[in-house]
Amino acid sequence: MTKLIYIEVSPRKERSHSIAVAEAFLDAYRAANPDHEIDKMDLWDTELPELNMAMIDAKYRLLDLDTLDEREANAWKDVEAVFNRVNSADKIVLSTPMWNFNVPYKLKHLIDIIIQPDLAFAVVEGGYEGLIKGKRAMVIVARGAAYMPPSDFFEVDFQKRYIDFLLSFIGFEDIRALVVEPMLTSPEEQAATRAKLIEEAKAAAAEF
Repeated sequence: MTKLIYIEVSPRKERSHSIAVAEAFLDAYRAANPDHEIDKMDLWDTELPELNMAMIDAKYRLLDLDTLDEREANAWKDVEAVFNRVNSADKIVLSTPMWNFNVPYKLKHLIDIIIQPDLAFAVVEGGYEGLIKGKRAMVIVARGAAYMPPSDFFEVDFQKRYIDFLLSFIGFEDIRALVVEPMLTSPEEQAATRAKLIEEAKAAAAEF
């Protein structure tokens, strides 16, 4: 069975623009693919393991192609559990707001847990190789200003560009996006932008 994981980052819920667009996308996706499994990971309702010393020691042992001791191996199981939940999906939908030109700390925590050697990437001669192959991602981002080219803000977009880079780094080649911007506008303009992106989301879901 095809599985999709939806990673929800905003804590604003019914007031969130990114979630509104994501929910429209998922509703249309369910209608088009009623037999597909959808796993929702709400990062404000998901307990992620702390990156403690045992986990960090395990990471560097793996980077050095060394064997984990018992303490490190036990800690690494928590990393593997989170990674396996995400990696078990054939498709990923991620919705996130922009915070301080980047992603919220809850998403950064998830990123730091799952992007690990021998799980998401391998160390190879001359660099790194992404290990997550053949998957598809839809990235739904919301931000107050307009950051897409030719905007002058493009160079300080450390949100979407960062996510796109990380997905490419771990092996994704099919990365799609819905960009909800600008949202620091009048209520009427916000409503119009949101409605436009909701319609785009419904159309994009049919081809995802």
